[in-house]
Amino acid sequence: MHDVLQLLASLRGRYNQTELAGALGITTRTLRRWETGETEPPPYTADAIRQRLMPLADVGKKEDCDFRFIDLFAGIGGIRMAFEAHGGRCVFTSEWNSWAQKTYLANFPESAHTLAGDITSVDEHDIPDHDVLLAGFPCQPFSIAGVSKKNALGRAHGFADETQGTLFFDVARIIAAKRPAAFLLENVKNLVSHDKGNTFRVIRKVLEEELGYHITFKVVDGAHFVPQHRERILIVGFREKTDFSFDDLKFPAHRLTMKDILHPQDGSEEPESHYTVGPKAKVDARYTLTPKLWAYLQAYAAKHRAAGNGFGFGLVGPDSVSRTLSARYYKDGSEILVSQGPRRRPRRLTPRECARLMGLPDDFVIPVSDTQAYKQFGNSVVMPVMREVARVMKPRIMELIVPELAKQKSLLAA
Repeated sequence: MHDVLQLLASLRGRYNQTELAGALGITTRTLRRWETGETEPPPYTADAIRQRLMPLADVGKKEDCDFRFIDLFAGIGGIRMAFEAHGGRCVFTSEWNSWAQKTYLANFPESAHTLAGDITSVDEHDIPDHDVLLAGFPCQPFSIAGVSKKNALGRAHGFADETQGTLFFDVARIIAAKRPAAFLLENVKNLVSHDKGNTFRVIRKVLEEELGYHITFKVVDGAHFVPQHRERILIVGFREKTDFSFDDLKFPAHRLTMKDILHPQDGSEEPESHYTVGPKAKVDARYTLTPKLWAYLQAYAAKHRAAGNGFGFGLVGPDSVSRTLSARYYKDGSEILVSQGPRRRPRRLTPRECARLMGLPDDFVIPVSDTQAYKQFGNSVVMPVMREVARVMKPRIMELIVPELAKQKSLLAA
């Protein structure tokens, strides 16, 4: 209810009570009851306000930033943080998961008025103008026999035929309507081979042939920046041809290991309830595996070793680089178990260590339960990877949105 009242209050200078009530399909009497606390608004009200009223609000002038971007399938905001680091301003966010929204808003509270839930129900023309579209869209099978959206851009569109029913369709329809200067799409590395290559074939066809963008793609391992093997495909597109190249990415000369993200447990960091306790900020005992779970994981690994399979738990020490953190980490933590010494049961990572493993700063707020936090970090991006891609993209973005820069570059090249 607090979110609803906060959103309504932010709109009062723009709309009167009758206009607000009309947009929400309620009476002014109902609206007054909400505002006085006499009755509570339905749980979907905040989303309705954002979708029907907020896209029309002023979300910041271009002069306030170098470029403007939207954050789709935003998760907890890792890609947003990366592009803000290079002068970008987020003008619209979409994330359907309510727990992820909670974490996102805890870290980007100014986004309350531009956060939409389900992107499939947002009209692309209601989304603010932007220079860059960012999306870590989920991978789904594409149906070649999809239903065609005949009115896309006033004519039948190939991408509607081949991508209807997938979330990539929503990315495509927004690009088609808003024509941003650039975009960055992120996905699992297996996107290229998914459905025998058909999925990626359709994506390339839509972006290049249907929408007319120049794209470059590369699988990048997060282990260049954090002690975690996490390979993700990054697809960068520009409305006009540029000299963007993934070869311009600069990776740190020194690679981190687990000791760089684990709690030191020596008193050199402040305790953070409930992850660490006591004067030395020792990891709370709740993260140590129970005898029953540890016995099960050992037996499971032994069974698969005997069968010649590679399945089993991943035990890490201070000098290790971990496996990929997954959204299922909350179940048993088996892919990344921290050794606590011989004859001692290992432990899970704490959510704070998971945040560090994704390259997020220690002031990143974690307002949710451990279970939800593990899911969120397991679905997140390695933020420093995105920040480096943003660094290389930015000059090319600026050339497209600031004509004077492009002119200067052409004069220098002449």
